[in-house]
Amino acid sequence: MTDFPVENLVALLHDLAARPVGSQSKNDPDPLTPPLTPPLNEELRECLLQIRVQDLTAMPGKGLAHDHITLGYTGLLLRIPRQSQLALNASDNLQYQAGCFARMFASGHTPACYAVLPPSEQVPMGALLVERIAGRVPAASADFQSIATTLASIHRLALPAKDSRAPLYDQQNSLADTLSEVRSQAAYLNQVDISSGSRGLIDAQLELAETELKSLRAPPSRLISFDAHPGNYLIDGTGRAVLVDLEKGRYGGCGFDLAHATLYTSTTWDTEVNIELQQSVIEKFYKTWLHEMPDDLAASMLPTLIAMRRMMWLWSVTWCARWRVESNATGLSHKHPAENTQGRVAQNRPDALVVHVEERTRHYLQEDVINKVITEFKTLTFI
Repeated sequence: MTDFPVENLVALLHDLAARPVGSQSKNDPDPLTPPLTPPLNEELRECLLQIRVQDLTAMPGKGLAHDHITLGYTGLLLRIPRQSQLALNASDNLQYQAGCFARMFASGHTPACYAVLPPSEQVPMGALLVERIAGRVPAASADFQSIATTLASIHRLALPAKDSRAPLYDQQNSLADTLSEVRSQAAYLNQVDISSGSRGLIDAQLELAETELKSLRAPPSRLISFDAHPGNYLIDGTGRAVLVDLEKGRYGGCGFDLAHATLYTSTTWDTEVNIELQQSVIEKFYKTWLHEMPDDLAASMLPTLIAMRRMMWLWSVTWCARWRVESNATGLSHKHPAENTQGRVAQNRPDALVVHVEERTRHYLQEDVINKVITEFKTLTFI
């Protein structure tokens, strides 16, 4: 289930529930900015006090970065990091993720995060106590229109003042800053097994992205997920799409989320979601989002949407190259687990998941797949 005795989790949950409201343990981090919403109420505290080891159930592992453990009948689960995909230490990683949950909760389309269990000897990476969403994975074209609505509900949220956006990453120019990330990851293309045809196509798209950066104005900055692929949603009984994985939120360009939700490299990535969207579905998705955004924001973002789609795809395929290189590395240094959180090597993950990621990252770097995505860039229309 975990890399440590589950009895540790039960004891920590009982301690959390027994604390007076507003109090902290000696291991707690500084107060969160912003504070978690809603707070852990008395009813939930009483439920946690009743938790026993037999109430803890590990959910099937489908991602590289977290384990999830349900807590009996409480409607809660523990989200336990295995690593930080933002290269943060364990404490900062929890603070960042809690900040993402707190900022996005007002959208009405994300789970509540009730508490943070800080890193400790018992649970080296700590954990978040979050709402468990009952639902199914996206499975039909109509679900993508619900996802568009969910993203619009997040992107419409009021922006905090610049000096109040921490701990979330606040991009100064979302096009330039993201292209910088892409350039950094693109260095791994020199170390990965890739055909000359594939490499040439990626390099040509990188050059085009550089040209677009010079000619386009940066889109307005909004709160975004930056991890909006379909495997990160659950569709509840009302048809609402709930975005449940919020660890990479930032302030940046909405077009990255729209691309990440509908690109081939996203819709066929997850172990449970494998849908190749028709172009008409993608165009309807974008039009739904544009309709649900304020007119001025929609108009200012429209000219950048294809460029951001291209850049998100470049980010994804260069990440694939990075993963393939780093997953073959000899391993991480012998640091305490709470500090050594940045590796993308697939340590301690189910063999089937590692095989899946290896196959997907290889597939997305194939020349015919790359050509298919590039052709789509040329034919999509959103108006």
